[in-house]
Amino acid sequence: MAGHEFFEPADRKRPVADPTASEPLAAEESRHARDPAFRHGVVVGFDGSTSSERALAYAIGMARRSGSGLIIVHVANRLPTTVWAGCEPPVFVDVPDHRTEVLGLELACADYLAEVPWILVERGGDICHELEEVGREYEADAIVVGSTHGLVGRLFGSVAGRLAKRAQRPVVVIP
Repeated sequence: MAGHEFFEPADRKRPVADPTASEPLAAEESRHARDPAFRHGVVVGFDGSTSSERALAYAIGMARRSGSGLIIVHVANRLPTTVWAGCEPPVFVDVPDHRTEVLGLELACADYLAEVPWILVERGGDICHELEEVGREYEADAIVVGSTHGLVGRLFGSVAGRLAKRAQRPVVVIP
């Protein structure tokens, strides 16, 4: 069973449950109902880079050994619409990111993913927050990410380091 699925970005408005209903959270809970094959799966951040490819390879093995599904997450870019001059915080907008579609097609053709059930989830926003949110939604057993070796990671902190500090589940960092 292989395939990919595109979810709406997490920052889009969602319908609010009816406060007069006898079970106000029932609508929200049913919205988050997930395929049992991916419950307690392995979440992996993937952007097509060399380090994310290594993380994906490790996550595939981890999912195969545990008999669970693989949730591949691509977080789309967000760019500030204004330059922050100290007066007011910048406003972020989602930039159309066709990279998720390209990654999905590449993954769909990959033979090495035939070993485990997998889905591709697209999100927009902060990478650490979105990986942890997907992990929470799927009740993931672990989140796997590649390490950052670039200048940006040194200046602002790596995704792996920030995620390891705030995550509510195990984080595996692949060098």
